[in-house]
Formats: sequence, C-alpha cells, structure tokens
Amino acid sequence: MMKKGTMKAMLAPALVALAAVISTPAMAGGDKTVDRKPAAAQMAEKAATKTGREAVEKKARSKGAEKADVQRQKILKEAVAALRETQNAIAALDKGDKAAALAALEKVVGKLEIVLARAPDLALAPVDVTTQTLDIYADVKSVRKAVDEAVKLLKKGRVQDARALVSGLASEIVIEVVNIPLATYPDAIKAVVPLIEQGKVKEAKAALIAALNTLVITRHIIPLPILRVEQMLARAEVLAEKKKRSEAEQKELDAILKAARTELEFAEALGYGKEGDFKPFYEQLDKIAEKTKGGKYGKGFFDELKKALADFRAKLF
Repeated sequence: MMKKGTMKAMLAPALVALAAVISTPAMAGGDKTVDRKPAAAQMAEKAATKTGREAVEKKARSKGAEKADVQRQKILKEAVAALRETQNAIAALDKGDKAAALAALEKVVGKLEIVLARAPDLALAPVDVTTQTLDIYADVKSVRKAVDEAVKLLKKGRVQDARALVSGLASEIVIEVVNIPLATYPDAIKAVVPLIEQGKVKEAKAALIAALNTLVITRHIIPLPILRVEQMLARAEVLAEKKKRSEAEQKELDAILKAARTELEFAEALGYGKEGDFKPFYEQLDKIAEKTKGGKYGKGFFDELKKALADFRAKLF
C-alpha cells in the first residue's frame, strides 16, 4: 500500500551507487523494462479502433518518461563531479599518492560549496536518475487471490513464502534518483583530509567509502493502470462530445469506459492507494456511462473524474 507522496529513501552501498552513476558517461541514467502484459488491461485492445491498446500503452508510458525527464533535468553537474572526485581520491590512495588524493578532495569540497551557494536550502543533490518499468500478466481476480493467499501465509509466519508470492505484483514505472546528502557529505570529506596528512591511508580510504555509503536513493512510483485510464478517458471524452455518434462509436465509447473501470480495479487490487480511494472513480464512471447512454452527448462529463485521477496520481508520485 502506497503512502502519501510515495518516496522511499535508503542507503546505497558505495560500489552499487558508483556503478549506477559513474559508469554512465552522459549521467542520464538508464531505462529498464520488465514487461509482462497485464490481462486486466487487454480489454483496451478492443476498446477503441482509433486509439487501440498499443496507442494507449505508448501514451501512458510516454507520460511516465516525461516524469523521469523532469528528474533528470535536476541533476547537478557539480555534484556529479564531486562524486567522481571522491572516487578519484580513493584510487589515488590505492596508489599511495597522498597529494593526488588531497587535490581530489579539495575539488569535492569546492564543487559542493558551489551547489550550496546556489541553493542553500537544498538537502539532497541529485547525481543520477534511472527508470524501470514493471508489468504483470494477470487479471484482477488472480491478483486478489494472490494477495489473500499471502495474507494467510503471513498469519502462519511464513514470511518468505508470502514475499515470493507478492513480489511480482506490480504494474508501475519506478524512477530512482541517487543523491548526495549535503548536510553530512561535505563534512565527512573534510574529516578525511587530516587522516591523509597524518599518513593514515587505510583509515582515510575507509572513511571515504563510508561517506559514499551515505548516498541517498529516492524512489518515485507511478502506477501504470492510472496512466492508462487517463489515456483511455482522453479518447472517450472526444466520443462523448460528438453530437451524432455512430453505432460503432457508441460501442467503442462503452467499451472504453468498461476497460477504464477494469484498469482501476487492477490498480486497486495491486494496492496503489488505500481502501476507499477508488470508490469515487467508479461512481464517476457510472455517471458518465449514464450520461452518454444511447448516443447522448455533452461537454464536461469527464472534468471531475480527470481532476480526481490527476490529484490521486500526484499524491502517489
């Protein structure tokens, strides 16, 4: 279950963090997709001949990519350079070159001072962004059954069995940002300087690795079912406003609304939100279906639902 403003922070091991950041020359992060097409969304393939499932999916993922791009634009070159210079200092210590290590650390402090001078209130300096898409092949009934079974296993104390059962229950875009904690990292680097000057190379290297272990990863979750619904509604709204819909267009509209409901049920089953969050969405879909029944048309039918979905997605992100 997601909490408001979903953002999880965790410590990143030095080697993992550096591999994620330094090995990417352009510092643009990486994109990974684990794509198992959800049965819950397959109805959309038949929902609209003009949009089609493929178009809906493409637009939904494009929205997720836009969110990732926003995070990428926040990457600070000075912070990236500071991280690289920290690694350079460790490499210099490995070679016994204390002068080079001190020079590298001087650059680290200088780069971070620039960051703080530009944004005194900044707590985390972003240095890398990666995205991962996770999707599951299952329907709503199967997901609910898996969750119920996991709950039973937990009650029996079979934590690992329950974990294995629910580990793949996700349909989301995950955006991870690696950050330097500005409240502690500069001081940690400064504390290494006297160690090097005193010839305590082993201790200095250990202190630098410890500093790297304080890199913070913030994780943002964007549920794909919600993005899909938003794209479906865009097409449905066009049809709902059409004065003289054909019989085929009416069937398309009805199918889209039905598919959108299925996607919302899928999101609810996967735990993207808390109990009661989805009831207003279902009620709005029912109202829209009634207002557009039998060729009836009009504008503004979708306004309340679109705003509610946008607010809900913003809360999760």
